[in-house]
Amino acid sequence: MGKRLLVPAVLLILLGLFQAQLWMGRGSIPSVREMQQRLEQQLANNKVNQASNDQLATEIKDLQEGLEMVEEKARSELGMVKPNEMFVQFTE
Repeated sequence: MGKRLLVPAVLLILLGLFQAQLWMGRGSIPSVREMQQRLEQQLANNKVNQASNDQLATEIKDLQEGLEMVEEKARSELGMVKPNEMFVQFTE
């Protein structure tokens, strides 16, 4: 009768170990929930940072285009030229 109880006892012990791993070990249910919360928080931070990066990129583009616009206006309206350039005006 001792051998007949040995197999179920070993199986129950293994089941208990697997349950302990599931609830308390690495990869356990609480651990996975915590990781999911951390992931959601990181994704939210990434969205905020991406929005900030997009705004900065837009500001840089505006500044670059703004300088080109100033140069264009100075050339066309004020007749300004860069050093070592020759200004030629045609009249009709």
